[in-house]
Amino acid sequence: MKLYTEFADWFHLLTHPRDYADEAATYVRLLHEACPEARTLLELGAGGGNNALYLKCHFACTLTDMSARMLDLSRSINPECAHLEADMRDLRLDRQFDVVFVHDAIEYMLTPDDRVRAIETIWTHTRPGGVALILPDGTAETFTESVDDGGHDGPDGRSLRYLEWTFDPDPADDTYDVHFACLLRERGQVRVVHDRHVHPLVPRQEWMELLTGIGFEVSTPKLDPGIHGSQVAFLLRKLGR
Repeated sequence: MKLYTEFADWFHLLTHPRDYADEAATYVRLLHEACPEARTLLELGAGGGNNALYLKCHFACTLTDMSARMLDLSRSINPECAHLEADMRDLRLDRQFDVVFVHDAIEYMLTPDDRVRAIETIWTHTRPGGVALILPDGTAETFTESVDDGGHDGPDGRSLRYLEWTFDPDPADDTYDVHFACLLRERGQVRVVHDRHVHPLVPRQEWMELLTGIGFEVSTPKLDPGIHGSQVAFLLRKLGR
C-alpha cells in the first residue's frame, strides 16, 4: 500500500496528528476506567504514531508496525517511545503490558486466520488483570458506502489533498475497498497518486466469538459517532493477577 510505503513521508498531510486529539481522549478514558493502574502500553500497527502522540502522555508506549517508513515517521513525533518493526500476527516479545492497543490496523487482518493470529498476539502480550482495546472501523452490520475528502499543508511547503471512496465492489464476498486519490503538491508541481486498500467485513458475532474464545472478558462501550464515525470498540479484560 503506497501510503504506508513509498509515500509514507506524506502521511501526516493525509491525516494529521492533531486530527486524533478527540478520539485519543476517548481511548485514554476507556483504558483508565478499565485499568486505573495501567502504566505500560503496546500498540500493534501504530502507523505514523498519531494516536501515540496522545497515549504517551499517560503510558510508557512500545509501538510496532510492519512499515519501517511509517515507524520513521512516528519516531519524528514520538522519539521517546520504543519502536519495533513487526507484524501483529507474528510478534512475540518476552514481556507483557498493562494495555494492548490496536486501532484501525486491525482492518488489515483480511482472513479468519489473520484475525486469530492477531488476537493470540494481543492475548500473549496482555498481562493478567490488564486490558486491550481493539477498534475496527466497523462490523459487517454497520458498513455503509461513503465518500470523504481532506488534506493538509505542511511546514516544508508541501501540500496534500485527497478523495477517499469506500464501497463494496462485490457484495457476494466478505471484503470492501477503500480507494484514495491523492494530489501531492511539491515545489510548484502536482502529481496524482491512487492507492487501494482492502478491508474485511467481519460480523460482530464473529469478533465476539474470537475474543471470548481465547479467554477475554469483552465489553463494547459506545463511541460518540460525531468523533468516531462508524468505529466499533471492543474492550477486553484478561482476568487474573
